[in-house]
Amino acid sequence: MMEIQNHESRRLLDAEYGEETGVRSEQDEYLDKVKNGKLYLATFAAVLGPLSFGFVLGYSSPAIPELSTITDPRLQLDKEEASWFGSIVTIGAAIGGLLGGWMVDKIGRKLSLMFCSIPYIFGFTIIIAAQNIWMLYLGRVLTGLASGVTSLVVPLYISEMAHERVRGAMGSCVQLMVVTGIMGVYIAGMSLDWRWLAICCSIPPTLMMVFMCFMPETPRFLLSQGKQREAEEALRFLRGPDAPAEWECARIEDASDDQGGSFGMADLKDPGVYKPLGVGIMLMLFQQLTGINAIMFYAETIFEKAHFKNSDVATVVVAATQVVFTAVAALVMDRAGRKLLLIVSGVFMCLSTAAFGVYFKLSSENHGNSSGLCLVESPLAQNPAADLSWLALSSMGFFITGFSLGWGPIPWLVMSEIFPTRVKGFASSVCVLTNWGSAFIITKTFQNLMDLLTSAGTFWLFSGCCALNIVFTIIFVPETKGKTLEQIQARFKGTPEQLSYNRQT
Repeated sequence: MMEIQNHESRRLLDAEYGEETGVRSEQDEYLDKVKNGKLYLATFAAVLGPLSFGFVLGYSSPAIPELSTITDPRLQLDKEEASWFGSIVTIGAAIGGLLGGWMVDKIGRKLSLMFCSIPYIFGFTIIIAAQNIWMLYLGRVLTGLASGVTSLVVPLYISEMAHERVRGAMGSCVQLMVVTGIMGVYIAGMSLDWRWLAICCSIPPTLMMVFMCFMPETPRFLLSQGKQREAEEALRFLRGPDAPAEWECARIEDASDDQGGSFGMADLKDPGVYKPLGVGIMLMLFQQLTGINAIMFYAETIFEKAHFKNSDVATVVVAATQVVFTAVAALVMDRAGRKLLLIVSGVFMCLSTAAFGVYFKLSSENHGNSSGLCLVESPLAQNPAADLSWLALSSMGFFITGFSLGWGPIPWLVMSEIFPTRVKGFASSVCVLTNWGSAFIITKTFQNLMDLLTSAGTFWLFSGCCALNIVFTIIFVPETKGKTLEQIQARFKGTPEQLSYNRQT
């Protein structure tokens, strides 16, 4: 058995590093015959989930100002309640991450996606019908639960469907649709009240449930369940009639034999498990330590503090910037590679958050105010520092650009690529729990951080975290561009062939 496993690892590594083998040439010939039309269709159906996810994330920004001034005392939010309304969604998302990890292993990727549309729809329905603050909270928790499942399942579904030539672009569509949803809800919030906004937000998950009825389960999950015929049919659907689906199916099966079995705690001693798990956890932690969710949840308030009277327009511009540069990242992902984009992204964010800290420091010195963000008008808003407003706007623009190019889409993409099939449910749920757990802590304590460290100190803290994520990327994150999932997973095992390759290069 050990000889068989070593042979399989050698075959995958030879293919990975471009040696002139029959396997590699067969792979190229196979991919040349692939037609991607139905793969794009299945990806579109799946990313309606992240679009809904974006609506959930962005909903609090236009809704909080309206709910803070609403005449109905049963629904009116004070400062603390508004903070909970913005951050409680992350509690639901953390729970959803754990639930999603169980669901993908038990009922599959496709059914998990279909079922997660239910709490989206029920959550927004409860918000629409809300008669008190607790109903608002319940609706946010349910939509957060669905978001947590979505953030785990959709990257897995896409990565297991897509082949290596387009997997980076397809995987980046997850974050692209998230930011498109955020921008959509910001724009709609300029003309719709909070109830009609919730009605609009319930449309994408409804469409996702319908469209996913006609999409296949992923071939890798079907093979893990011993359903070879169904896996070949799914591959024929995804690759087109000209590509020999049996060849890819056999290749996946060979690697699955090496990775076979179900997950047990003893697997955590396997370098093919604990190494990618460590990378995945740190990527998710560093993504949140950039401060992105804190910034986006309170985007309008940040711009009010930065002296922009039309803060709702400013946040739409920020969201549009996210959409444009996430689309750019999707286009170049399979050419530039994940690692380079993460480094460039980290540099952009490190410099821009430092510059934003300088802006708030100079503003506090000019106007004698160093307090944190407030949900009410501050003395700063009455004395706009026109000479420094360009610094705030450019800093925010560069931050969003940097995040969208790398640390927005890539952690989710890499998470979906690096884990063996038998541990994907467990490992992905740990990563999602890390992401959303840290998101809750950061968004809930953001106001406290601003009060404790001042606005400038908080952004300098985020800048330091961005510097750390650059170092982490250079040392620990592998390049997954152009490799099959099986090749990526073989790399983490640290086989003698891998060491030989490192010596040669």
